[in-house]
Amino acid sequence: MTWGDALPWLGSVTGVLGALLLALNNRASGYGFVLFLASNVFWLAFGLMSGLTSMVVMQSVFTVTSLIGIYRWLIAAKAATFACETSLEGAR
Repeated sequence: MTWGDALPWLGSVTGVLGALLLALNNRASGYGFVLFLASNVFWLAFGLMSGLTSMVVMQSVFTVTSLIGIYRWLIAAKAATFACETSLEGAR
């Protein structure tokens, strides 16, 4: 199997698993965006290798949305939880 054959499968599997994690809407859901980001990278590579400009543009935009999701669900959410826990400790 060549990279050209493997990339669409890798992109599809990571995208589907990312969607599943997000749909569960639980503590692990934010990691769905990490899987989406991996999917974006695989599809970007496939688009570049195949000369599919429209796919490269679409996956570039999806990469930005994945990064926003990672920031909001994983980075900012943990910072907000830490700030809340810290303020509760100070109130005791």
